[in-house]
Parts: sequence; structure tokens; C-alpha cells
Amino acid sequence: MTKNTNQFLLLLLTFFAFTACKQEAKKENTDSTENTETTTENVLLQEWTGNYGGVPAFDKVKLEDVKPAMLKGMEMNLADIEKIANNPEPATFENTIEEMERAGQALDRAFTYYGILSSNMSSPEFREIDAELSPKFSEFQSKITQNEKLFQRIKTVYENSKQNPLEADQQRVVDLIYKSFEMNGAELSPEKKERYAAINKELSTLYTKFSNNVLHDEEGYITYLDSTQLGGLSEGFIKSAAKIATDNGKEGMYAITNTRSSMDPFLTYSTERELREKVWKNYYSRGDNADEYDNNKIIEEILKLRRERVELLGYENYAQWRLQDRMAKTPENAMNLMETVWKASIARVDEEVKDMQAVADKNGDNIKIEPWDYRFYAEKVRQAKYDLDSDEVKQYLQLDKLTEAMHYVAGRLFGYKFTPVPEGSVPVFHEDVKVWEVTNQDTGENIGLWYLDPYARKGKRSGAWATSYRSHTTFDGKKNVLASNNSNFVKSAPGQPLLVSWDDATTFFHEFGHALHALSSNVKYPTLNGGVRDYTEFQSQLLERWLSTDEVIDNYLVHQETGEPMPKELVAKIKKASTFNQGFGTTEYLASALIDMKLHLADPANIDVDKFERETLDKLGMPKELVMRHRTPHFGHVFSGEGYATAYYGYMWADVLTADAAEAFAEAEGGFYDAEMAEKLVKYLFAPRNAIDPAEAYKLFRGRDADMKALMRDRGFPVK
Repeated sequence: MTKNTNQFLLLLLTFFAFTACKQEAKKENTDSTENTETTTENVLLQEWTGNYGGVPAFDKVKLEDVKPAMLKGMEMNLADIEKIANNPEPATFENTIEEMERAGQALDRAFTYYGILSSNMSSPEFREIDAELSPKFSEFQSKITQNEKLFQRIKTVYENSKQNPLEADQQRVVDLIYKSFEMNGAELSPEKKERYAAINKELSTLYTKFSNNVLHDEEGYITYLDSTQLGGLSEGFIKSAAKIATDNGKEGMYAITNTRSSMDPFLTYSTERELREKVWKNYYSRGDNADEYDNNKIIEEILKLRRERVELLGYENYAQWRLQDRMAKTPENAMNLMETVWKASIARVDEEVKDMQAVADKNGDNIKIEPWDYRFYAEKVRQAKYDLDSDEVKQYLQLDKLTEAMHYVAGRLFGYKFTPVPEGSVPVFHEDVKVWEVTNQDTGENIGLWYLDPYARKGKRSGAWATSYRSHTTFDGKKNVLASNNSNFVKSAPGQPLLVSWDDATTFFHEFGHALHALSSNVKYPTLNGGVRDYTEFQSQLLERWLSTDEVIDNYLVHQETGEPMPKELVAKIKKASTFNQGFGTTEYLASALIDMKLHLADPANIDVDKFERETLDKLGMPKELVMRHRTPHFGHVFSGEGYATAYYGYMWADVLTADAAEAFAEAEGGFYDAEMAEKLVKYLFAPRNAIDPAEAYKLFRGRDADMKALMRDRGFPVK
């Protein structure tokens, strides 16, 4: 199977999951196993043509082609699988595993378009198609994982490999595929297989409904302001809000959309406390408005079905099943990390709130800090403690310059050169999307293409993510990479540069790290482009560190009006305040990660999700002045699919590695641009993808395991 088809098996149903950071490795192949595809008239199934190894025909996609393409693609893929399963020859790596890696190229291509229509260009009409197809995708997946003849051939290859080991990368592929089949019920009795498949079908429908409900509330709750309600807001933000309102038929007003990119700056700067409360409640009530789009009952059903499914396999709970092939291995290990950091983070929140309350009292505001006040007064404290104004910093953070900065970092570390492709030479799905060719800066060899879709719009899911339209492989000829980054920046007014916050700039670098992980792949087989959830965030989190390097600051963080580089005094303030507000950032994240884990450890039989969230946070000692980063009713990482279910902790697990690796660069002679360290970074942490066990890969880079104390030092927490 190609990589996208393998997503069914390795990350159950995550090919249509909405995730904060989405990364699907995909592969194109022109092997003769699908001779019929060359004659199809459906563009979604056709081989990609044109320059750069062939590219998706985004400009030719029609909604009416989607359903027939997906149905035909699944039919073709299953025909490939049947051919493999019924091969009369004894099972070998070549005639079973390699053929599985080849199967499903047409469906793989179709899913590229499907992912765009789902995440970047959604519409009510597409959502109807998605709701209809989701259970069919589940049935398709079950027909593969429950194909007894196929599994017996896989098992034969697996068992033979234990007696006569294969080449290292081949052995890794066999182990991963065998484990994925085993974890997804391949050895169940026929009766249990039937129920297992039925559960997956039910879940697929629930995941789609959950996602659509959240998207409805993001599109449906917009706060409109008049000219008397703009206190504290920057000129750029006001112009952007005015344009959004005008586009929505509200000329003369100003729109605050129900997305993080609009909500966050409004809560940080608006002096209108009642409006801050309204915007805050709109955002954190997504999926929780006691109406037909409320997600609480859906979550309860998801939890019950997940528990029932893993019980069929003999596991006590979903978390136990899910974490067995992750770096953490057990829920207990993940919980130990989170609980250790939790104590330090809520203690820091207490300090932060006292500082904020003191500022409010000094100003005579006569209020008690509430969640919709946290960002506003944190900014006041930042200015008082560090003489650091976030809006002043934004003047040096232009999106175009940040893009150039990322390309510079990629050149220094990876040896890549990014060159804009000629306008119109590569099809795109929206006029906002820009494309660069990525080449080796020494040899000129094409590495692939990089697509950037930076702006928010109706029908685009919130957040930021990376995905790949085609992944690097070599086993059937070398394939280049088609990688993409997707953000939700609110467009600036015409003629104005788009200015972003430091946090948003960090996220921009983070997602580019995912793209570089795809572009630097050096694996032979598609399956090895997959990832281990609590490891795949590590590379992207590590790349964030280059934003604050002197080379980037001095050359790319320049003032939007004067073009002057950021003053050394301001740089010093930023670095001095690097651990500021870590209580807030760590606690809001950990609250979500802990609730994710505890929900899946709890007995779901009579669970009341809203009550469980509230009571669990109380027991944890959750500060009343802030809320989970993702409240349960809109926690798409966990309930729009299974990619991050019981795995949201993975960001912190990866951050232990990140902090430790960052210390290695900081200690190197050449700092963050040390040539020897950069070579090891690419060789051991990026290029192998999942061809090497993550723990072993990190040891090869660092010479030892990661030290958790590095994380505590990095966040400014006490190290015991």
C-alpha cells in the first residue's frame, strides 16, 4: 500500500482527522499494477503530470468528481490487495510487503485532493459528501486489516524474518505493518472482527460530525464591533477586522472571527472587558452550546466505542492499547511526565496571577482576574517587568520576511535553496497559495516543491498544520517531495505588510519543521515516512529555536516601515522574557493533555463529559483564571479522528527531547549553526523518518538519552 493507504493501518482513520499539527506522508507510483488508472477520466485518480515529477491538478478538481473518485479508488486498491492475498507463491518480502507498499496509488492521489477539500476548502456540499463517505472509508479499512489471507502472508514474512533477519529498513517495514495489523484486530475471531469493523464504521461517522460541528461554530459566531469599541487595538488589526466585516456584508463595522488568530490578539489588547468576555466565551464554547451542534454526547459515544473496541483485543482501556508502540510505551509513563511538570506550572500560574492582579489594582480597575483578562493583564505585566511591548515586537515580524528567514535556516542546516516557481506554472487550489521549488544549493538537484497556504478564509479549518502531497521513496525509482504548510493568518489591509505575534512566528517555524522533516526524508519504503506520535513533534519543536538566533534576528526581523533590524536592546528584552508567562502556556496545554489521557482511562459507561472535565480539573487544582487550550467539546486533535487520542501529551514528551537537543546546539562551538551538529541533526533526526526506532535515533544524535531536567530549565521551572 502507498503511504496514504497505510494511514488506515498505522494511524487508524487519521487520514481524515483534523489535527493541530497534520502530517500525512504520501507517495505517487506509476507501477503497472494499476493499468486501468491511465484510462480514467476522473482527474482525482489520474497520474500527476507536468514538471517537478508531476504535480496535483488542483485547478481541475470538481466537487462532482469526488465521490466517484473515492469509490473507484477504493475498488482499485482492494483489487490490488486481493491480488497480493491470493498469490499462490509462498509469501516473501518482495511479493507481499513490497507489493503492499505499491498498492493504492490512485486512491493515494485522490486523498490528496480530498484532504484539501476537507481542511483548506471545505463547503456545506463537501461536508455532505464527507459524511456519506466516512463510513465507507471505515469499511474499506476493515476489508484490508481483516483480510485473513493477507494477514497470514504478512505473518509468514514476519515470522520468517525473526529466523532470517532482513535488511534493516525492510525489517522495520515488516515489523511496523505486522504490528499495525495485530493492533487492529487481524487475529480476532470472525464474530469479533465483525463487531470491530462495525465499531470503526460508527466512529468514522461520529468523527466527521464532530469536526463539522466545530467548523459550524467557528463560522457561525462572529463578534461585530462599531467604531467606539476599538480601544487598545492596533491600526493593522483594525484595518483587517474592517475588511473581514465588509466581506461579510457589514460595511462600517469590525469583525472578530471565532478563530485563534483573531481571538488571541483581541483578548491581548482590547480595553473593552465585556467584549473580551464575549469573544472568549464564543471561542471556548465551540461545540458546547447545547444546540444541534453540541459535541458532548458525540464524545460520550466515541469514548464508549473506543473502549469496547480495545476490549475486543484484550486491553483494559484505550490508552493502554494506543501507547504500546509510542515512545512513552504506557499511560503511566506519560502521566508521570505530565504530573511532574504540572506541579511546577500551576505554581508559576499562581505567581503570574498575583503579578497581574497587582497591576489591575494599581490601575484602579477594581476587577478580579478572570480567564478573559489573562492575556490582557499578562501583556501589562510584560511591559512593566521587562519593558517589552508585544505590539512593538510585531512591527519586526513580517510574514514575508519570516518566510525568507525559514528558507535561510533551511539553507544553513539542510543545504536547501527555495526559489519561487514561475506564476501559473504549478496548479494551486486557491489564489493565496504560493509555491517554491526546493533544490540542493550545491548541486542544483531537485528535492521537491513547497506549497504555502497562509491565510484564513471561510471553509478552512482553524490552526496551523503541515501535510505532504507526495513523500520521498526510492524503492520504485526516486520520488521527490511535495510538502505544504498551512496557516490561518488574518489578511492585512491591502498594501500593508502582514504582522504577526512572536507566538505566531514560532508556530510558523514549527510547521516549517514538519515540512523540512518531509523534504529531508531519505527512506526507501513509503511506510517508513510515517511517524511515532510522541516523536514527530520533536523535529518541528526543535526548529522553533532558530527564530531567536542572531542570524535570523539581524537579517530578517526588520521594521515594517524603516527596514531597520530589530534593536539590540529589544532583542535583549525578548531573550530576558523568554520564560515569561510559561505558567499560562504550560498549564493550558497540560490541562488538555491530562484530560485527554484521563478521559480514556476512565470508565465511559455512564460518563458525563462536561461534568468529568469540570471535576477532573478541580481535582488537579486547575487555576480558575485560565482554561484548557482545547476544551473537550472542540478538541479536534482527539475527537475528529484518532491521531492524537491519548497522545496529546506527545508535545511535551517531544519537548523534553527538544530542550535537550537545543542545549547540545547551544554548547557547540558554532552554536545553532554548527556544521557538525547540523550534519548529525539531518542524518539522525530528520532523514531517517521512521526507519530507525526514535529512542535509538536520538541516542545516535546526542550520545545518550534526553535529560528531563533540560525541559525544566528551558521553561524556567525549579529543577529538583
